Amino acid sequence: MKKLIYLCCALMMGSVLFSSCGDDDEPSANNQGENTEQSETPDDNPTPSDPTDPKEEVNDSLVLITYSGSTATVNIPEEMEGVTCTSGTSSHVVLESTTTSKELYYAITGSSTDGSLTITGAYKLSVLLNGVDLTSNKGAAINIQCGKRINLVMEDGTTNSLADYADGSQKACLYTKGHFEIEGNGTLNVTGNANHAIASKEYLQIKKSVKAINIKKAANDAIHVGQFFQMNGGEVTIDENTMNDGIQVEYETDDNDQIVADEENTGSVIIKAGTINITVNSAEDAKGVKAEGDVTISGGTINIEAKSNGSRGIQADGNMTIGEESGTTTITIAATGKKCTVPEDSEDPHKCWGIKVDGELTINAGTVTVSKDELTTKNGIKCGSYTKNGGTVKATIKEDE
Repeated sequence: MKKLIYLCCALMMGSVLFSSCGDDDEPSANNQGENTEQSETPDDNPTPSDPTDPKEEVNDSLVLITYSGSTATVNIPEEMEGVTCTSGTSSHVVLESTTTSKELYYAITGSSTDGSLTITGAYKLSVLLNGVDLTSNKGAAINIQCGKRINLVMEDGTTNSLADYADGSQKACLYTKGHFEIEGNGTLNVTGNANHAIASKEYLQIKKSVKAINIKKAANDAIHVGQFFQMNGGEVTIDENTMNDGIQVEYETDDNDQIVADEENTGSVIIKAGTINITVNSAEDAKGVKAEGDVTISGGTINIEAKSNGSRGIQADGNMTIGEESGTTTITIAATGKKCTVPEDSEDPHKCWGIKVDGELTINAGTVTVSKDELTTKNGIKCGSYTKNGGTVKATIKEDE
């Protein structure tokens, strides 16, 4: 993948024969379709593998998009079939792909304060970020309407910033309909002014190579996932400008909004490595990490401040297991909020908890610290049942009777 990224950047500078974007029509960049594709199990290998002849691979598979203020230049290889641009030179780029035989790559660079990227397609694709700064004044900054695997790759050492339109109806500033994977040793800053900052209808996997993902603001959840969230490395920081949950994972549902109960890992949070920093301070009853299914932590560092009333550092509606199968595990949560006072909780003004597990909490290894302040371990852990097989736990434990 690195070889591919470097070549993409070289092609941006070089002279390769391409055909430019066509029509001047500018369809809405906010259309959010429904996904009917089956889920794919992610792994942490670069996807796709480095091609044997990267130049040949890229020449007929790479679309170059360069933003410059209120315009964008879109270069599509003459030999590429099935990809059309319907937005002309507008900075609100709309690309449509009918390709179903090979993966396509979309490399974007430049900056715009009134631009966006919308891609529709029926086959897996990669979006390569090379120092892009994109703010939309219509909807999402990046909207990928494809139900297959979507790979977002950050060029090493780059900083990439996305922000969406505050009065738009989009689901997120960065939205993918398919199975979403993020990699590359760069930094991604996301500002969700209208709804979620990052959202995926299917799973979201953060790979080992990621340097940093920073959620600067979210009008709803910072990261919202419709199947499962898996973190294999990198650093995710969610600051207190998030108006709901930090990371929220729902059960996968079908077209009738029925839970797909037999889908692998549905509703789950899986953390194997990396660092998560979350501050919950802008909304009552908010959660730092929330899973409708299970939470499994086998490595990594998690730092959460649950400051708002009724908030929870981590909440699992299913079971939660903590161990060190993938590496050292350190979980530190400060739960300093008071009781929840929002009207819908008037009959149950629940308190702030560091960890709340509706099912069974099992701790096999690692260090877990839940405190109200530096001196006390109040507002600790509440669970349906508790099993400790190892590790160090510094928290009060309350099991349901």
